[in-house]
Amino acid sequence: MKVRDIGEKGLLERLQRFCPPQVVGDDAAVIATQVGQSLVVTTDMLVDGVHFSDRTTSPEDVGWRATAANLSDLAAMGASPLGITVGLGLPGDVTVSWVEQLYQGMTECLQQYDTAIVGGDVCRSPVITVAITAFGQVEPVHIICRAAAQVGDAIVVTGVHGASRAGLELLLHPDLGHNLSDAERTALIQAHQRPIPRLDVLPILWEILDSQFPIQHPKSKIPIAGMDSSDGLADAVVQLCQMSGVGAKIERNQIPIPGTLKNWVSPDQALDWALYGGEDFELVLCLPPDTAQALVQQLGNGAAIVGAIADGSAVLLTDKTGETPDQVLKLSQGFQHF
Repeated sequence: MKVRDIGEKGLLERLQRFCPPQVVGDDAAVIATQVGQSLVVTTDMLVDGVHFSDRTTSPEDVGWRATAANLSDLAAMGASPLGITVGLGLPGDVTVSWVEQLYQGMTECLQQYDTAIVGGDVCRSPVITVAITAFGQVEPVHIICRAAAQVGDAIVVTGVHGASRAGLELLLHPDLGHNLSDAERTALIQAHQRPIPRLDVLPILWEILDSQFPIQHPKSKIPIAGMDSSDGLADAVVQLCQMSGVGAKIERNQIPIPGTLKNWVSPDQALDWALYGGEDFELVLCLPPDTAQALVQQLGNGAAIVGAIADGSAVLLTDKTGETPDQVLKLSQGFQHF
């Protein structure tokens, strides 16, 4: 049996048997360290030719994206960053300036969150590999996990989807998008090269919960399910439902898509990029409806309620206009490494 025979998900299921069941399964591991605080640890890897290439990504942008991916995982757990370590595999003919620019990009991303590179390792490798481990902390009552979705919860996305995939298409095919303005092209490319981890969402969410549940929160936890949409919006919703043992209905007309796409590609293409394009690094949260509405109103900028958690196990893409039949969303429709 080869890795490609069982795929990424199948491989991860086998490897998780070597870990404590209460630790793995979310965007990051949570380890209790002291009363009132938990350590959150996540690792993400970028490989040349798989996650980036010199056709689409400068070394500074590789550093930024690698860092942002890890910080996004912390945000998806409700955690604030403490620091990162960097594992770097390099062919010997890589220029020193390329490596320095890589670290400059990491630093530029981290400086926004008062976070630093605190260690790492370098080794020889036939292909450039950047493996970052990020450390964060969270109060136990604020931990967000994938298995907490409940029937009746509203499903919130914190911003538009499809922009990163659109930006990648423009980088790979510069002849596309002639009807886009320079500012629109730049914004889409920036969405791909320099995504913003949504750590800013957390203090707003905690403030809303404190105001809506003054007695229960933080003395007892209000269950919040969530993860980031780094592998696509559809992937996030399906994984949340599988971990929580529920289903969902997503309204296709409520998914926030960049307005620039409507004047460039067909509605079906824009929707496909939003569902499966990946690397938008927004948060997908399952919240009580009143909390969800308050969060969307405060966030603005494309934040939206896109559906609700439902009974059963099916995750359906619906159309309230009745023009398009319901579609079952599955993990196999999105990007898989194997």
